[in-house]
Amino acid sequence: MTHGFDTLAIHAGQEPDPRTGAVVVPIYQTSTYKQDGVGGLREGYEYSRSANPTRTALEECLQALEGGQRGLAFASGLAAEDALIRTVCKPGDHVVIPDDAYGGTFRLFAKVAERWGISWTSAKLSDVAAVRAAIRPETKIVWVETPTNPLLGIADIAALAGVAHEGGAKLVVDNTFASPYLQQPLSHGADVVVHSTTKYVGGHSDVVGGALIAADAGLGEELAYHQNAMGAVAGPFDAWLTLRGIKTLAVRMERHSDNAERIAEYLVRHPKVHTVYYPGLPEHPGHEIAAKQMHRFGGMISFRVQGGEQAAVEVCNRATLFTLGESLGGVESLIEHPGRMTHASVAGTSLEVPADLVRLSVGIETVDDLLADLAEALG
Repeated sequence: MTHGFDTLAIHAGQEPDPRTGAVVVPIYQTSTYKQDGVGGLREGYEYSRSANPTRTALEECLQALEGGQRGLAFASGLAAEDALIRTVCKPGDHVVIPDDAYGGTFRLFAKVAERWGISWTSAKLSDVAAVRAAIRPETKIVWVETPTNPLLGIADIAALAGVAHEGGAKLVVDNTFASPYLQQPLSHGADVVVHSTTKYVGGHSDVVGGALIAADAGLGEELAYHQNAMGAVAGPFDAWLTLRGIKTLAVRMERHSDNAERIAEYLVRHPKVHTVYYPGLPEHPGHEIAAKQMHRFGGMISFRVQGGEQAAVEVCNRATLFTLGESLGGVESLIEHPGRMTHASVAGTSLEVPADLVRLSVGIETVDDLLADLAEALG
């Protein structure tokens, strides 16, 4: 039987415990498992770096939500990215990344992977011809964020999958901003989905984690080998917290989207705001593509403030209900200055973000309270 998303979020990988009937997956807080004779593993468990039942439940749930063949849970989103890069690439290979990539992803390529002989080129993902032109014979990955962080750019996943595959590369989609509830990249031709499960998947700002979901079982096995060999796995309590968050993902994303739509409309009309980046706005250049591949438009908004960098910083400092913080995707609303905070690592590069940019992670509070807080912050 095929189940809907909300049902999978609550039940996939999470059958009641066969011994006690507990409806919530137990936290298997153990490193080691008794073997029934040499090599006699119970359900394949021997050591919790290799596998843990709580992590298995999370991985099976993520696999189901993204419609993949293998899900893998990591200690952080960047740990997941690192394992993926070292599985797919070797020295001498090349990667295409977004021209407004998340600062941590840029840092991983520019400051870590590059030292090991992996080169990269940035390209505007909304321009399919530009991505095609950036691909070389040695390109192994076309790395996509859609929406991008922090400028909310939209990429046509199906079109870029075609371009990547023509060039012999894999299409990797960072689905953190959308979450699997709003968008399922594998169904549009992507090879691997990446998540910082710290964000919308966990949803409560109480756990750090990452995930990979592969469309191909063979690639999934390769990724699992590297996950075990490199060791940056999600611990059992972290996996349990993430699973608990997933159960309410669908209802949370609906509320995030409701609130963000109201706030985006408010910001468009505000005299102290000169540009709003939100794919749900009809005037957004990626609106039609986003509407085609996303269920709704999510809770992330960026905007540029009249008066330049200092005015943007002051907006961030004056907000009170919007908490000044660097993460996103939690039930509480956050505000930040990307140029000085999340994207400071790209300062002085081709990926540098506008100095007058403010980024919002719109939570699930009463939207009128959020609007009142922004009115105060904008003066």
